[in-house]
Amino acid sequence: MDLIKDGWFTEKCALWPGQAMSLQVEEVLYHKRSRFQDVLVFRSKTYGNVLVLDGVIQCTERDEFSYQEMIANLPLCSHPNPKKVLIIGGGDGGVLREVVKHPSVESVVQCEIDEDVITVSKKYLPGMSQGYSNPKLTLHVGDGFEFMKQNQDAFDVIITDSSDPVGPAESLFKESYYQLMKTALHEGGILCCQAECQWLHLELIKEMKHFCKSLFPAVDYAYCTIPTYPSGQIGFLLCSKNPNTSFSDPVQKLTPEKVDEMHLKYYNSEVHRAAFVLPEFSRKVLCDA
Repeated sequence: MDLIKDGWFTEKCALWPGQAMSLQVEEVLYHKRSRFQDVLVFRSKTYGNVLVLDGVIQCTERDEFSYQEMIANLPLCSHPNPKKVLIIGGGDGGVLREVVKHPSVESVVQCEIDEDVITVSKKYLPGMSQGYSNPKLTLHVGDGFEFMKQNQDAFDVIITDSSDPVGPAESLFKESYYQLMKTALHEGGILCCQAECQWLHLELIKEMKHFCKSLFPAVDYAYCTIPTYPSGQIGFLLCSKNPNTSFSDPVQKLTPEKVDEMHLKYYNSEVHRAAFVLPEFSRKVLCDA
C-alpha cells in the first residue's frame, strides 16, 4: 500500500527504470497477499477497476480489451481450425473471454497458479471474468509447466498470458519453456506469448526471437497499443510448427459483421496485419534476430 500516496497509485519497476505510471485512486477494493504475490484491486478515477500484482498493473477495465483481443486473436486467426486451446496464466479471465468466442474452439484448458487472482477477478472484474462460466472451459489451478509435461501433442493453440520476466514469471521467457510448449502442440500448432515492449526490452525480444527460430519454422513479433502498460505498448511473440504459416496474413479473416458479433473493440483483420509492421528502430534489430 506504500504505492498509494496522496490518492494516487504509482507503478515503478526495475524493468522500466527512470519512468513511472500513475493513476488516481477513488477506493481500494481489495488488498491481500496470496501464496504467490501481492494482490491489489482499486477503483480508479478514469480507468475503472484496476488489478495490480506485486505493484505492477495487470489490467484496467478501460483498456484491457486491446491486449486480450490481440493475444487471443492473433494466434487463433492464424490457425486454419483451432479446436483445442491451452491458456497459461490469464487469471483475470480476459484471454479466456476472447478464446471462447471462436466457434471452432471445442475445448479450452486454463492453467492459473494463483487461485486468488481468479477469485478476485470474478468479484471485481466481471466484464473480464465472464468466460469462467463457459462450458468449453476446464480450469486447472496449478503449475502450467507440470501440466504441459503431462499433456504432450495435445493442443492446436497455446497462449501464455504472463506477467513480466521477474520472479515466478521469469522462466516463461526462457528457451526451455518454448521447447515445452512445442512438445505440447499438435503438428501445425501455434503459440502466442506476451513478449514485452519494444521501447524497453528490444534486446530481450531479439534474444527470444532468435532462440524461437531454432525451435520453430515460422516466428514473428507483433504489438498493440495500450495506455496503462509501460510506454503504452505491449508485444506478442508468435511461433508455428507449420512452415507455411504467415502470421501477418490471417487465414481466418473476420468480416465487419463477425467483428460486431464477437463484440471486438480493438482487433480486426486490418489491425492484425498492421500489428506486424514495426517501426524502423525495432525492425532493424528484430529482422535479423
